This record gives sequence, C-alpha cells and structure tokens, in this order.
Amino acid sequence: MEFQKEIRDFLMSRRAAVTPRQAGLPYVGGDRRVAGLRREEVAMLAGVSVEYYTRLERGRLGGASDSVLDAIARVLQLDDDERTHLYDLARNVAPGSRRKRPKPASPITAAVQQVLDSMSVPAIIQSGRLDLLAANDLGAALYSPLDDMAEQPPNFARFVFLDPRAESFYADLDASKDLLVAVLRATAGRDPLDRRTTDLIGELSTRSADFTARWAKHAVRRHSRGRKVIHHPAVGTLDLEYTDFDLPGDPDVSIVTYTAAPGSPSADGLVLLASWAQTRKALEAEAVPQKADDPADQRRG
Repeated sequence: MEFQKEIRDFLMSRRAAVTPRQAGLPYVGGDRRVAGLRREEVAMLAGVSVEYYTRLERGRLGGASDSVLDAIARVLQLDDDERTHLYDLARNVAPGSRRKRPKPASPITAAVQQVLDSMSVPAIIQSGRLDLLAANDLGAALYSPLDDMAEQPPNFARFVFLDPRAESFYADLDASKDLLVAVLRATAGRDPLDRRTTDLIGELSTRSADFTARWAKHAVRRHSRGRKVIHHPAVGTLDLEYTDFDLPGDPDVSIVTYTAAPGSPSADGLVLLASWAQTRKALEAEAVPQKADDPADQRRG
C-alpha cells in the first residue's frame, strides 16, 4: 500500500503541474477546482478510459503496456528522468516483481580503486543512496569535511540536511538539497525494497522538516552531469563541472569526476588542492602508530 501511495502521489503531482493550456486544451471559462489537469483530461489525451487512468493513478500500474505508459508520460510532459521513474514504478508493481533483489558484491575492487587513483582530477565512487564509497586522494581531499561524520560510509544527504557545515560548504545549498532529494527519490523508485535506502529516507524525514517538505514534491533526477560550486575550507571557492559515469555491473554505483575550466581560478584551486592533499596524506601517515618491535627480537639483540 505504501508503494501504491508513492505512485499515486507522483502521478498527481505531475498532473497538477500541467495546465490545460500547456496540454493544448481549449480554454473553457468558469472556475476549476484544480490548477492542473483533471483525471478525465489526462485520460482523454492519453487515449484511455477515465476508469482505467483512475486505477493507474491509484497505484495499479502493474500490467500497463509501454504504449500506455508512453502516452501518460507524453500528456504529463515528463522529462527523461521522470519517464524512467514512471517505468521503474510500473516494473516494481508488476506481478512477481516485488522480491528483494540480491545485492552484488562490493563494487570497490582493487582494479576499480586503481582506476580512481590513476585519474588526475578529483574522483569519487557514489552509490544511488548517496553514500561516498571510495575516492582518489584528490576526491577525498575535495570532500574532506565528510571525513568525521558519525555514520560511515559518509552520506551526502545526511551531510546536507543534518550537518551545519554544509551551509558554508555549498555555495547554493538550496539547489544541492533539491538535487539530492530528487536523486534519492529516483533510487527509491528503482528498488523500493532496499532496506538501507528506506531507512535513510525515514531517518531524514524524522530529523529534518526541510527534507520532508522537499520529499513531498516528488521531484526526480539522475545525478548525471552539472555544475557544483563549493567553498573548500583549505583552498577556497571551487567552481567545478561534475560528470557521472555508471560503474559496469552495478547500475546503482557510479564514478563521479570533477573538472575546472582550463586557466580558471578554479583550475588553480585544484592544483592547490592537490598540494594540500599530498600534505594531508603525509601527515596522516606520520600519525599512524608504528608497529612495536617483537619482544623476541629485543631478546635476540
């Protein structure tokens, strides 16, 4: 029933966002009780009966054909990410689909870490639920404020909504919050039975009214590419372009790289970040306690 509510709320929120004029309907005078489209208008434009569309909007998407889903996506003017989310929702209520999916072995193999370490730009590995799973030295330095988070692995959603340092770290905290909530919504739609994801959403909903308000908007996004401006505590402001690459064999894990325009102040900032990362790594190595001498060796001496 909870998943059916997710489907209902998503379709209703998208229906409310499309006006009759945007849908190409003629203007009809008089008061309307809804700002967006009515169910009967969506049904007419999609070429299905009102009863059938009402059933779909109540969460009974299982069994809907691709042509019907495409028609609904067209009428509701869904973007690519929203359309994918609609298909994920339909797939997860199809007969026989609601089984917990086995999780693959850890994607952070020695070979994957070697690929990360070979990159000359900041690079991290991120899960769909926004865990920071691995990084090269530059990536770890870029996100150094997440090092001492109580929950491990560090999670970007927890940092943004529950850690006060996020306000000074992100230049546009509001946009960062919207993006992370939309990414988490898409992840939940792909695998609604993933306990770690649902636990995270429950935790954030309980601890952050801000998260709850944004979650209710049912926005959906993939973390694919974009611009991120951060105020790094050691090197200052960095204006970076990020690109997300899916990791082969695990659609819920991706490599994210960060680059700056050549010759820009941010490019200089990345050079400074690399120097700071080397210093940081050397200090951490010095802080590791040396292994005590074997007492047997001392006796032999």
